[in-house]
Amino acid sequence: MMETADVFRFQIEPEMEENRIDKCMSLLLDSLSRSYIQKLIKEGKVSVNGNPVKANYKVRTDDEIMFFLPKAVEPDIRPENLPLNILYEDDDLLFVNKPKDMVVHPAAGHYSGTLVNAVMYHCAGKLSGINGVMRPGIVHRIDKDTTGVLVICKNDTSHNLVAAQLKEHSITRKYRAICFGNLKEESGTIHASIGRSQNDRKKMAICESGGKDAITHYRVLKQLNGYSYIECELETGRTHQIRVHMASIGHPLLGDTVYTARKQPFSLNGQTLHAMVLGLIHPTTGKYLEIEAPLPEYFTDLLNKL
Repeated sequence: MMETADVFRFQIEPEMEENRIDKCMSLLLDSLSRSYIQKLIKEGKVSVNGNPVKANYKVRTDDEIMFFLPKAVEPDIRPENLPLNILYEDDDLLFVNKPKDMVVHPAAGHYSGTLVNAVMYHCAGKLSGINGVMRPGIVHRIDKDTTGVLVICKNDTSHNLVAAQLKEHSITRKYRAICFGNLKEESGTIHASIGRSQNDRKKMAICESGGKDAITHYRVLKQLNGYSYIECELETGRTHQIRVHMASIGHPLLGDTVYTARKQPFSLNGQTLHAMVLGLIHPTTGKYLEIEAPLPEYFTDLLNKL
């Protein structure tokens, strides 16, 4: 087992006493879902003070939890001849307009049909290898149901330079969205940390402590009948940032069934969110390069209806 799994140990602090062990571990281990932790427990890979336990075991102060986390086996990610909407390409960078319902990179149980599969075919081996076989060339991502511009890096030098710009928040990222309600202010800034939701580990939430700093600037482009057409510019790039931030001020995105329970009056496939503009300093020329992805047809049709 030692050759095929990593071993982790940690002790229970007083404030966690009387929590179920599966809940306790899901709070401590952001990267593991509660259901996966329950699976590890059922398989006997989790012990407390050297003894196997069940998922409903309630932890006590100073309990030592030890668990074996199986090492991931790298899948065979294959190039696939899938259509790509290319906005710009040179020897260093590839900008694509990602359609709705396309996952950016492979994940467990979903190893084909992704943007990575398509890019691997198109670039024929000329991609940055920094993120390994699962995410070659990928420096950032957008959600499956979000459309718009993404940049792919073709070599490690470009990858490092673009990643550095992302880290220092110097990349221009402007999104278009439609949200519920008419905003009172024509523009504003939402500055609220975002982290994993304590109630649903698949969702993100505003966190008063423990989250990552997140800043979204928004402006109203047009007030619609009960909705607002807005532009959001990201200063940071947290998971689901725009969706969480807009929901937090009472204006969730139209079509987003994850962050609002409001009735959705249109037949939409996910949130109305489009990555419109991406601008960065080119890694070779040193000049500012800005690429724009036109709004998808479903989005313009919806605007016309509204």
